[in-house]
Amino acid sequence: IDVACVLATIITMLSRQVATAGARVGGARGFSVLTAAEEFPGLPSTSPGEKKGSVASVTTLPSGLTVVTENASLTSTVSLTFPNAGSSSEGSSEAGAAIASRYLSFKSGSGLSSALIVRNIEDVGATPFSSAGRRGATVGFTAARENAAFIAPLLATECSFEKWDVKEAQQLAAAEAAEATSNAQVSLSDQIYAAAFGAQSAMGRSYYTAGASRAAIVAFYERNYILNGAVLAATGIADHEAFLRMVEEEFPSSAPGAAASEGGAAYMGGEARVAAPSTGYAHVALAFEGPTSAPLMNVMKHCLNNGSAMPFAAPGIIGVYGGSEPSGASSTVDALSNAVGSAPSADIVAQAKAAAKTEALTTLDSGSQSLADAMTASVLDSSGFSAKALAESYDAITADEIAKAHAAMLKSKVSLAAVGDITDVPYQATIASRFG
Repeated sequence: IDVACVLATIITMLSRQVATAGARVGGARGFSVLTAAEEFPGLPSTSPGEKKGSVASVTTLPSGLTVVTENASLTSTVSLTFPNAGSSSEGSSEAGAAIASRYLSFKSGSGLSSALIVRNIEDVGATPFSSAGRRGATVGFTAARENAAFIAPLLATECSFEKWDVKEAQQLAAAEAAEATSNAQVSLSDQIYAAAFGAQSAMGRSYYTAGASRAAIVAFYERNYILNGAVLAATGIADHEAFLRMVEEEFPSSAPGAAASEGGAAYMGGEARVAAPSTGYAHVALAFEGPTSAPLMNVMKHCLNNGSAMPFAAPGIIGVYGGSEPSGASSTVDALSNAVGSAPSADIVAQAKAAAKTEALTTLDSGSQSLADAMTASVLDSSGFSAKALAESYDAITADEIAKAHAAMLKSKVSLAAVGDITDVPYQATIASRFG
């Protein structure tokens, strides 16, 4: 063997390998310059594009159902809200029907059993929820985006009122009502509504009422759980038009009935007291009639956030509440009166606007269910939804508007609610004299 020829061949091969490797070597230390995509084909991009903003779309269908969707949420919450299915819509013989109707969500209907409805929801990993109160009721679920349209029709199931389902709803309603009666905050809320609207009015009666009959529940449900006037909110929906087609095809297609009218009562201003000396504490709330605009109401609420007074606002009423040892009840009422009686300065209004706007926009980023709730509230308040319009609605509020709203608030008759050891809580007539 010619050793010289063999060595020459080996040197030539090594030279070619070095030359080839040289094209793939960078820097003095010789690290590979292959990209991740070259070295690992099919690897997801490590440099994603710029995040796109959420786009909302709103459409009202011939059935009277308003559909609002947005496309940016990573998970989907689909909620169907019946704005007139709260206890304020109960008839005189239907007390307790609203809370019982809430527990008929996901029950047998449209030819499907409760077990089959729940199984379809659980099979795709969705989490169902339902809620109700004085104003409206909501049923919905949170799921992966790709499963939202598949199970959304289950929200519009037409209840068949199977006797076992109604019986269970009555029992669950009774248990929730019993639990609520032991909660001082719930009791205070009930009493402030009773004081503001009258204890015998639909708005003044407690939502937490048990004992509704089957006939009352069925009548209430069939009158108020209808698509006409309802709002279907869905987050994480990439194609609004496709979602609309699904709703039109899969939701009940019967001719729309007359939209349910919201029950309620005119603001009166009065007094409601529940004496419970054994609690050793006095809970007190003062309320007035509030503005109809939700953004204006929210800014007003933050204007009342003063010292020990805790502000609250709900459709129709705005006020403050607090509590103390029984001996300090009179001082607590003084503090509450001062909080609502003082006209907010320009600085306070500016701070309140910023706080209310931040609160509203933060809600949009607090999860898909919170976003769906905000979308629904916006549609019911202004028939539309967009984050930009929401922010602008707060920016547009002026100090002059707040001053006028505050003056109008004080002109309405003050409402007083007191719960607990309330021997030293002044009566409403005494408090009313402080506001002229």
